[in-house]
Amino acid sequence: MAGKRKYDDGCAVAHALDLVGERWALLVVRELLLGPKRFTDLQTGLPGVSTDILTQRLRELAAAGVVRRRRLARPAASWVYELTRWGAELGPIVVSLARWGGRSPGLRPDAPIGVDSVLLSLEALFDARAAEGFAATLGLRVGEDDFTVTVADGRIAVSRGEPDDPDATLATDLDTLLALLRTDRPLDELLDGGTAKGDRGLIERWRALFPLPDPVPVEDRT
Repeated sequence: MAGKRKYDDGCAVAHALDLVGERWALLVVRELLLGPKRFTDLQTGLPGVSTDILTQRLRELAAAGVVRRRRLARPAASWVYELTRWGAELGPIVVSLARWGGRSPGLRPDAPIGVDSVLLSLEALFDARAAEGFAATLGLRVGEDDFTVTVADGRIAVSRGEPDDPDATLATDLDTLLALLRTDRPLDELLDGGTAKGDRGLIERWRALFPLPDPVPVEDRT
């Protein structure tokens, strides 16, 4: 990582920022938390980053042992980037950062957001108390992307790919999913029929598990 500015500080926090604190670096990690991606997939998830900067960040993260490049088996045989086991340990940190940032009064709900960001936000927003006694596996298709969302024992797990035996499935676009999570509009009205299978009451209960946080009080910001 020659040429990078470093803090030259013995604090582990400073060293962590040396590794993942450059602009776009932690967002690259965010894009890989739900599974490997091709370079072009990363560009789709990070539309504001240039090709050169993304290449540089991937090279730096690989040198730091956070990301690795791997060739998929045939018939795909394409190159993908994925987190190492150590890199994957950043998952709870990214979710906690999202939880913290979600309380900022400066967060713009109308700003663009990617599919992976929305799926990871489910972990940040998840209300374990609201999920008491609730257990279900939901298959969620957003555009062309498939995800499995499992809630059990007051915990949530989100992964890329279709579930084997879901209790319900929901296929929608990103804007509709955001409306499902951020508004009280009826499910049938939002989906316009035909895109939800299984117990719709279960889906309604599921969407209530992700309440938006209240902004941090002014007195806590002074």
